[in-house]
Amino acid sequence: MDSDSEPELKLISLLSQLTSLEDSDPEVILIPVITQIISLVSSMDLDSQPKSKSELMSLITQSISVFKSMDLDSQPEPLRKLISFLSEKSDSEKKPAQDSEFMTLVGQTLSLKPEPELISLYHQILSLDISKDSDSDLESKLVSLISQLLFLDDMKSGYSSDAISLITQIILLVNSMDLDSQPNQESELISLITQTTSLFNSMDLDSLPKPLSELMSFTTHKISRFNYMDLDSLPESLSELLSIISQNFSSTISRHLDKEFRILVNETMTLELELISLIHQVSSVVISMYSKSAKFISLCPQQEVIFKYGKFHVIEKFSWGSNNKLYCLPFLWDKFRLTGEDPTHFLCQGCNGENHEEYDKAPVVIKHTLHPKHPLQLVLSRHYCRTRECYCCDKDLNKIFYYCSACDLAINLACVEKAPVLSIDHPKCHEHTLALFPIHTSLTCDLCGLADSSCPFYICSPCGFAVHQTCTSLPRLINISGHEHRITFTPSFDQREWSCGVCHKKIDNDYGGYSCTRKDCLFATHVKCATQRDVTEEEEEEENEVVEPFTVVSEGIIHHFSHQHHHLKLDENSGIDYDENKMCQACKIPIYFGNFYSCMECEFILHKVCAEFPRTIHHKFHPHWLNLVVENGGVRTEENKCSVCPWMCTAGLFYKCFKEQCRFKLHVQCATIQEPLVHESHAHPLFLTSNRKEQRTCHVCKESGHCSTNETFNCIQCDFAMCFRCVTLPQKVRYIDDEHELTLSYGEKISTKTHWCEECERKIDQSIGFYMCVKYCCVALHIECLLGVDLYMMPGSSLLYYGAKVDVLLNNRHTSRPICSSCKKRCPHKIVLQCSGTIFCSTSCIRESVDRGAKVA
Repeated sequence: MDSDSEPELKLISLLSQLTSLEDSDPEVILIPVITQIISLVSSMDLDSQPKSKSELMSLITQSISVFKSMDLDSQPEPLRKLISFLSEKSDSEKKPAQDSEFMTLVGQTLSLKPEPELISLYHQILSLDISKDSDSDLESKLVSLISQLLFLDDMKSGYSSDAISLITQIILLVNSMDLDSQPNQESELISLITQTTSLFNSMDLDSLPKPLSELMSFTTHKISRFNYMDLDSLPESLSELLSIISQNFSSTISRHLDKEFRILVNETMTLELELISLIHQVSSVVISMYSKSAKFISLCPQQEVIFKYGKFHVIEKFSWGSNNKLYCLPFLWDKFRLTGEDPTHFLCQGCNGENHEEYDKAPVVIKHTLHPKHPLQLVLSRHYCRTRECYCCDKDLNKIFYYCSACDLAINLACVEKAPVLSIDHPKCHEHTLALFPIHTSLTCDLCGLADSSCPFYICSPCGFAVHQTCTSLPRLINISGHEHRITFTPSFDQREWSCGVCHKKIDNDYGGYSCTRKDCLFATHVKCATQRDVTEEEEEEENEVVEPFTVVSEGIIHHFSHQHHHLKLDENSGIDYDENKMCQACKIPIYFGNFYSCMECEFILHKVCAEFPRTIHHKFHPHWLNLVVENGGVRTEENKCSVCPWMCTAGLFYKCFKEQCRFKLHVQCATIQEPLVHESHAHPLFLTSNRKEQRTCHVCKESGHCSTNETFNCIQCDFAMCFRCVTLPQKVRYIDDEHELTLSYGEKISTKTHWCEECERKIDQSIGFYMCVKYCCVALHIECLLGVDLYMMPGSSLLYYGAKVDVLLNNRHTSRPICSSCKKRCPHKIVLQCSGTIFCSTSCIRESVDRGAKVA
């Protein structure tokens, strides 16, 4: 197939899909298709098209020319607004109201009289009979669509909206082909497609093997039908197949494929069925016809390594343990990008390259300039290791890399492909030319002050100067999370005592580091601390306009931005009348103590401190400025989860980053955390001195790795560590059946008595965090019994969990409590979760139910 024709074939497919959309949901179907068309046309080099280009490409070229020459201000209002809407849509979050506006603008624009030239060209393009192609054109389209599906990058971890579009187009195209009238000399692909369609039409779906029937049952239950296709017009069996596939793909747009579905797919693809065999044959033929597939290089490691005791160890017996033909299909390959956006190498876990002789293979053993002493072996590490980095680039190691077991040295594939630079001139750090020092040894870098052999060195022998290869490209000016000013690199410090603002350890004045650009600010950091990937980002300093969160109406009465319709009145909380269901609309915590604002016309309330949260902050946890936003209404998804703590808040206020392609979000509970953290559960101040590669056990909950980040708050005087989940727990709370305040406590030294939880009446393990009245009555409760296991979820809100909508309901714990369908116990917490009429205690009960194979939607 001619690769030059691929963009036009893709364009024809998208236009065919656009013309078939009638009563479509604009957010789900129409807008993504239009966006794909615009993106594809923008990427095409129309000026280099041959003079004999097709009528379609001629009209596209004319349309682009007309658009570029248009004076938008002089265009009719509907057309001007529609162009503005489409340009803004790709950069903003989708809103239902905007979708309605979009459809209105489309209708108004298409009915304009006289008809603008751009709209006239649009009608001419849609009037082209692009569906009636020759047999070779249809086959080319089919190859293009199937190959795009097979080589879809994100197919392995979750089916994307692109997959929905591709599968739909494939089935529509096959359905439009008159396979019975194909000539005897039909191609191998058309022959296999004909056999597959004929076989499927003749199958008795009720007599299918269990994995295949369960797969169809699962997908049919899980997902809704496409709303823009007339399934009734298709043959019955093909209609059912399309329904199953479309249902499956429309529910798995989320990042991860359901565990049950993945198992069923694997079991189905290993069945000894003629249908499965034909699917594999179709895939193989398409791959052989697809021009880009030949450019892939096969990675076939012959050794496996495992990381333990601080180094890699080669596993003697190396085997794949998978004979599943499914893994030989490209969409399940592990693909690797060495340079650029397109993947260039692949690892097949089905055969380790044995079934892919048509591809070039990467060498299994190499000699490298940076390590001439020993050969390097191509190895596989099945378990991702965050604690080891590439010797050349100082970046995390990929799943496959080259390794010297004698020296425990590892190099990424991308670094092997690049020739090392033997000498460099770096006048900012040293006056002489620096030469590459290829021997793997430990030297002290004169810029960062670290004595290690984690990467190559460049040295000046006459001066005794040595610098890490990675330190030669240190950024001069950066922004660091937690410090509002820019900091600049300095090769050494003056003779005063300096301490690092990140790790809080002493800075050696003779080596380089970063210091604040403001003369009145003494903030400084080590090079390694400042350039951690999760801490800094090079950018210009920003000036943010100060916007107050509320305006004062009169004494004790305010107008808050999060509650635009009514005024709020300041109430003094005496603590006498405590209502556990009276929750702050910002932090989702009950009004335990302190003054609060209450709406003068409805039930809306805010803690006084929450009402005073600034609209814009610069926080320790993120290098960009964060804006305070309201997150009320709608169904919450994983994207609404805090980037720091583990809690899935479903309403309230968030701090959100609006930098392009940055999805960082911060709950207001996390935003209130500052350094040093003074916590009543520990005698010393706590600092955020760890990074994401460390995984310390929290001394309060005795767990690790359960938060969005592995970072913990640590004591620099002892070995104490505290995770973000425990840090965000309120230090003092109230219990509805006791008049005293309860304090977050832990450790055997807190009390010599045995304590029993007032709520569940089980014994309390005092080594793990719990709440207790420490001054008066010694009332004690487990954290989960008092606060629940899913914190900060507002009754009346909804979230998307395991692909299903889950409603958060208030649980009346003092009357007849509902029974959880998963654990079969009475729901003990303040809230219950309801999914399609089924009640669950918590998200963990939903997760356990899914793991057992139950359906939640």
